[in-house]
Amino acid sequence: MDSTPRRKSGLNLPSGMNETSLRLETFSSSSSFRAVTCVSSPRAISSLSSPSKTSSCSDRFIPCRSSSRLHTFGLIEKGSPVKEGSNEAYARLLKSELFGSDFGSFSSPAGGQGGLSSPSKNMLRFKTDHSGPNSPYSPSIFGHESGISNESSTPPKPPRKIPKTPHKVLDAPSLQDDFYLNLVDWSSQDVLAVGLGTCVYLWTASNSKVTRLCDLGPNDSVCSVQWTREGSYISVGTHLGQVQVWDGTQCKRVRTMSGHQTRTGVLAWNSRTLASGSRDRNILQHDLRVSSDYVSKLIGHKSEVCGLKWSYDDRELASGGNDNQLLVWNQHSQLPILKLIEHTAAVKAIAWSPHQSGLLASGGGTADRCIRFWNTTNGHQLNHVDTGSQVCNLAWSKNVNELVSTHGYSQNQIMVWKYPSLTKVATLVGHSMRVLYLAMSPDGQTIVTGAGDETLRFWNVFPSMKTQTPVKDTGLWSLGRTQIR
Repeated sequence: MDSTPRRKSGLNLPSGMNETSLRLETFSSSSSFRAVTCVSSPRAISSLSSPSKTSSCSDRFIPCRSSSRLHTFGLIEKGSPVKEGSNEAYARLLKSELFGSDFGSFSSPAGGQGGLSSPSKNMLRFKTDHSGPNSPYSPSIFGHESGISNESSTPPKPPRKIPKTPHKVLDAPSLQDDFYLNLVDWSSQDVLAVGLGTCVYLWTASNSKVTRLCDLGPNDSVCSVQWTREGSYISVGTHLGQVQVWDGTQCKRVRTMSGHQTRTGVLAWNSRTLASGSRDRNILQHDLRVSSDYVSKLIGHKSEVCGLKWSYDDRELASGGNDNQLLVWNQHSQLPILKLIEHTAAVKAIAWSPHQSGLLASGGGTADRCIRFWNTTNGHQLNHVDTGSQVCNLAWSKNVNELVSTHGYSQNQIMVWKYPSLTKVATLVGHSMRVLYLAMSPDGQTIVTGAGDETLRFWNVFPSMKTQTPVKDTGLWSLGRTQIR
C-alpha cells in the first residue's frame, strides 16, 4: 500500500473509480482527440469521435432543424401514427412549421437503411432562417408554395364620389318633349342658351341673369340652338327651315340663311363653317364669309337628320339619322366616307373623344339602347354597351377619359361611364320624363340636363382638369330652384 500522502481530488467520482481511471490519449496522425472512460473492466464502454475535418467552432451550436437531417434519427420514417379520418394536409403543414420547409424532402437510402446523404457537411451548422414567410402569421399559411403572393398589395383607389342630387334646378316652361330637337347649349363664355317655344333665352351662370335673345313670332318655333366655339355668336334653327345667326352679347341678328324645306333640328359649328341637319334628310354647309345661303349639300340619310358633331380637328363630320344610320363625312367629299349601320334605332347621340383622334361614340334609340364606339380611321366597331334605355345624348369629358349619357324610356337616367373599361361611375336620377337635352360647362365639371318635365338640372359629375379631386356635394340644403324666364 502506497504510503505517499494522496492529494484530495476535486472530482466527485463514483465508487470504485479513481483519478487514474481517466486518461487522455493523443494521436499523432490527426489533430483530433478521443476521451476514453475506463472502469475496472479492461474493455471500453463507449467512445465518441469527432469529424475528421478540422474547423474552429465556438463553444455552442444552435441547431437549425431544416438542415439537421432528422431522417438519420428515424423521425421521418417512424412518425406518429395518424388516426383514421385525420387531416393529412394539416399534419404536413404542422411538420413544416415545426421542422422547417425542407423537412420531408430527404429520401431514405435504398433498402430502408438510414444514413447521411452528404457526409461532408456538418450535421449541425449555423444558418440564416428564411422561413419567416412560412409562419402562420404570414398572409398565406402555406408560404411561398401556395402560389399566392405574400406581398401586401396596394389598396385599390376608392371610386370618385359624384353627388346624387343636382345643385341647381331651373324651371323651363314650354321645353318641348321631342327626341329630334336640340334646344340647350352652353357657351365657352359661360352662358346657357335654351329654346322655349318661340323664344331663345340666355342664362348667365356667373350672376344667374336671364336675357331673352329673340322671339320668332306665332308662326315659327325654335328647334335647335348652337354656340360658336368662341362663344360670341349663336345659331338658331327654326321650324320653318331657316338658320339664323345672332350676336349673343348685343342680342342682335346677324344673318338669316335658307335652304331647308322643313324644320332644322340640329346644328354644328366648326372653326369656320356651320352644318345644319333637317327633317328634309339633307345636311347643309353654311359659310358666313360668302353671300349664298349654303356652300354645299350632303346627301346620304334616308330620314330626318337628328345628330351632328364635328371632330375636334375639324376634319370629319359625324351625322346620325332616324334611318338608324351613322355617317362620317370629310371636308372635301359630298358623299359619306363611312356608313355605320349597326344601330337598330334612331341615332341622335354623337360624341367625339377629345383624348384620342378618330374615336367616335354613338347611341341608339329605344329599339337599340346601345352606346357604340368606333374607329373612324378604318370603320371598325371597338366596343359597345347595352344601357337598358333609349340613348338621347352623349358628351365626352375633356378633363378625364369618361363620358356621360342621358336616357329616355324607360328609366330617364343619367349615367357616367369610364373609358375604355365601360364601367359605370355613377347613375343619376331626378327627371320624371326622358332626358332629351344635355350640355357641359366650359370648365368641364358641370353638366346641365333638360327634359319634358320642363326643368333644367345642374349636376357636378367631373373633376377639374388641374386638381382631379372630387367635386363637393352641396346637398339638398343649397339646392336652388329658379325660373329661366
